[in-house]
Amino acid sequence: MEANANREYKDSVFSMYMSEPKRLIEVYNAIQETDYSLDTPIEITTLDGVLFMNRVNDISFMLDRKFIVFMEHQSSINENMPVRMLLYLGRVYEKILEKENLYRKKRIPLPAPEFIVLYIGKETYPDEQVLKLSDAFVFSPKGENSAEVTVRVLNIQYKEGKKLLEKSKSLHDYSFFIARVQKYLDEGFELKKAIHRAALECEKRGIMQPFLKDHISEVENMLYTEWKLEDALKMEREEGIEIGMERGMEKERQKIIQSLSKFMPAEQIAHMLEIPLEEVNYSFES
Repeated sequence: MEANANREYKDSVFSMYMSEPKRLIEVYNAIQETDYSLDTPIEITTLDGVLFMNRVNDISFMLDRKFIVFMEHQSSINENMPVRMLLYLGRVYEKILEKENLYRKKRIPLPAPEFIVLYIGKETYPDEQVLKLSDAFVFSPKGENSAEVTVRVLNIQYKEGKKLLEKSKSLHDYSFFIARVQKYLDEGFELKKAIHRAALECEKRGIMQPFLKDHISEVENMLYTEWKLEDALKMEREEGIEIGMERGMEKERQKIIQSLSKFMPAEQIAHMLEIPLEEVNYSFES
């Protein structure tokens, strides 16, 4: 029920904040060390769907009809980002080429893809890391890979003097806001209060303005939903691992019981393994 309710929100704070064309160009220039003017044509190509926050990916946009830029925001590192980016690329190409005849003889010009992940989690991570699709290949083909996706993972955790944040006010402000939410959480504030206090502090400092002031209610609701869902998914993953370990141990224990049954009676096995006799008898029957 709660997960379904969460999907009613159409954006994440990151997607909503970064989807303004001039802000995207400013961020892109800082990351790629380019100097596109802020009035450079941009077309948002973000995929809508039924996944988290009603989006398939965070942000993708076509820049000056030359590049398709995929920008993902993550609070935990996911080494499967190259294959996810590959799937996003295929769907975006389908969108922009839907009126083209793919079987015509003449080559169709395509905007080149660029893949960027912005990491803002709590774990220590390098300022930049590269993930490649080919790293996941079970077997590397001879010669050049027939398919490759290279993803730049950039750490935007807030830190004074961090070069990337100094180059982009938008990234700096967003990073500062998230860091302040975490600071208030660490001080013992409940999540909603931590978000509210961080937003008020940013307003006083001129951080993420006028965005935060204009959208304060939406931001607080969206960020609360995002973080609560993250916590729920994290707990679900941890419980899944524990359950998997327990099931693995149970299966292994059944093998041991069945092996021992060739040499000793059930009662002796139960005593030796310090388990109920019923469990031993169940393993005999399995």
